[in-house]
Amino acid sequence: MKSIPNQNQSLDRFLGDTISEKIAPPLNGNNHSSFSDPAFASNKTQPIHRWVPWIAGFSKEFVNDSIKRYIDDTGTILDPFAGVGTTLVESHITGDDSIGFEINPYAYFACKTKINSLHIDEGKFNEEIERFSAFYLKNLNSKYKVRNKVPEGFKTKIDFYSPKVLHKVLILMDFIETIEDQTIADLFKLAFTSTMVKYSNYSYEPSLGTRRGSGKTDIEDYDVSAVTIQKLLEFLKDIAWIKKTVSNQRIPTSRIINDSFFNYKDHLSKKTVDLIITSPPYLNNYHYNRNTRPQIFWLGFANGPADLKPLEENKFGNIWKTFMGREKIDPIFDVPDIDLIEKVEQIRKINPEKGVYGGSGWANYAMSYFNDCYKFSKGIDYALKKGGTALVVIGNSILQGVTIPTDEYFAKIAETVGLETVEIHIPRSKRIGNSIIQSNVRITKPTKGHQLYEAIVELRKS
Repeated sequence: MKSIPNQNQSLDRFLGDTISEKIAPPLNGNNHSSFSDPAFASNKTQPIHRWVPWIAGFSKEFVNDSIKRYIDDTGTILDPFAGVGTTLVESHITGDDSIGFEINPYAYFACKTKINSLHIDEGKFNEEIERFSAFYLKNLNSKYKVRNKVPEGFKTKIDFYSPKVLHKVLILMDFIETIEDQTIADLFKLAFTSTMVKYSNYSYEPSLGTRRGSGKTDIEDYDVSAVTIQKLLEFLKDIAWIKKTVSNQRIPTSRIINDSFFNYKDHLSKKTVDLIITSPPYLNNYHYNRNTRPQIFWLGFANGPADLKPLEENKFGNIWKTFMGREKIDPIFDVPDIDLIEKVEQIRKINPEKGVYGGSGWANYAMSYFNDCYKFSKGIDYALKKGGTALVVIGNSILQGVTIPTDEYFAKIAETVGLETVEIHIPRSKRIGNSIIQSNVRITKPTKGHQLYEAIVELRKS
């Protein structure tokens, strides 16, 4: 079993508790888990991982634990939905090669910046932080005219920044343009985009909305320099830590691909991956692209709504509004012995008098999601070596008051392409739902009998 460095013993993995039969949902799995809790929240205090807040994903302890279990020496690890890079960063720490796919340009940028930063000159980085502090102080208290402006096409209901805050943000953007080392410039951009909502007139609740809409006041002024420098010094400290941690081991290769995993054949050779650790978007209607619009526009990845359409059309799953008014969507796979079709039809019959806001759109949304599960499963089968393992973190769902055991359905769909379901682990028997439970377009309320949980579907390539 490989030995993996930790920052300190308190960061060691912790095991999930066995779930009592009274609270466990009916599952095909064994209703327990010896895996670390995959919840992303613990990453908020971990070096490198803490750089970017992210509503989805899994913990570094879970990835650490998984690598220990399934990689004896070194191997190649794939994350088809890399997010902000938990799997790739942990793979670097363990000395394993890694590949990630991420279609969201902001998440891709965050992941790429994390990986690239592991090779920067710490002295030069520190010099740029000091130069920024002087630049900001000099130009804040003068008649300095900012060169940058709010990105064209970035439209919001109210001003995203109050005038005083905007002026400070644009001073920061002006400084970034003076940095010659692109890797260091990207670190400054990431420090900005990972904190930019904090001092805006918007907030995550968990979806992005106005502060006024959630009962908060607008932010008239804020020390943008202080929060940026604090974040940059956090980056610097973590880079020094990881370099020291991995100084005596091989330097692995890390590759992050800004594309949908559905295009895996364009980027991967067949049967080249030892272990897949990933978490696809849940069936919960969370709009990742809308909620990262500020970062996407301010980083220059989009200039208008049309630039976001390809992200919606090619992503795993989608959002419910995409399917409003569409013709019935049928499965693209031979449905295994599960009640998926019955569940979908149950949803379709809910509140037909509501028209496009009734069950038909939600049923199409669900069916499209499981069609993507099938395409995802084919990608797993393509990428894994014989005997390789895929660990897929996925939560169940509640659509229009109907509970859907997404983990069980996904496992059965994966079996139709030749993968073996080893086990369904349940490290979290209770989780809090987000947009699909709180959504104001949800017609039927979930009952007390409904329960959200999180599963790890363990698959093997025979």
